[in-house]
Amino acid sequence: MLIAMSMIPAGDTAGKLLTSLHEASPAFVAWSRFGIGALIALPLLRPETLRLFKDWRIWLRALLLTGGITSIQIALRTAPLADVFAAFFIGPIFSYVLSIIFLGEQVNPARNALIALGFFGVLLVVRPGFDMTPGLIYAVIAGLCYGAYLTSSRWLSAIASPGSLLFTQLTLSFIMLTPFCWTSTPTLTTEVASLTVLSAIFSMAGNFLLLFAYARSPASSLAPFVYLQLFAAIALGWAVFGELPDLIAILGLVLIIGAGIASATLGQQRR
Repeated sequence: MLIAMSMIPAGDTAGKLLTSLHEASPAFVAWSRFGIGALIALPLLRPETLRLFKDWRIWLRALLLTGGITSIQIALRTAPLADVFAAFFIGPIFSYVLSIIFLGEQVNPARNALIALGFFGVLLVVRPGFDMTPGLIYAVIAGLCYGAYLTSSRWLSAIASPGSLLFTQLTLSFIMLTPFCWTSTPTLTTEVASLTVLSAIFSMAGNFLLLFAYARSPASSLAPFVYLQLFAAIALGWAVFGELPDLIAILGLVLIIGAGIASATLGQQRR
């Protein structure tokens, strides 16, 4: 989860550079990410993988991922990085609730409090205005899609290997976006091509590791660790955009990692 949550923001940072500096459309960023990722994942193709394409649940999961990735690229193009990540982090909370309702995963008051504490830490880090600009609306949509996607990953983890699930989500998402991107490819300079490939590789690798994590632990136990994306986001924000956290943000990071470690400890004790 630590490695996965570091790689996914790196892919989004490359996507933001594409849309903000090179005028690539958000749909193209998502489409190219899925297409390149599917090509890289071809060695993971197995006989079981092809059978999965007949399962409507696989299509639903890919649709959630498609909506989430496309929406966050739109949000990153039109809103500040910190605000987007704050709104996006409705996803882990949504996943936590869905896992309890639909997967029947057991929780206790202590874990509920830790989830709330971690979310409060997120708010301390980003301190968004939540004025619901179009960018923030898309970020909330992305978070909801991503939260449902996280829960569906746990729901479907037993029906196929992580490699097969990864290949199907990349391929189906690429197919879904093709009608919208077929004629919207930007001029492929060296920099555009490099950012496009990096965005795809980081995103694919991060989500591949995410599948392994969800195949081994309950979604409700892993939900707090999704907040670790903020460490990578702040580091990338400093390196790429020259942003550094202040003392309040550092306090928020302490709360996030503390809540995550405490929640993991609770999960191990209960198992």
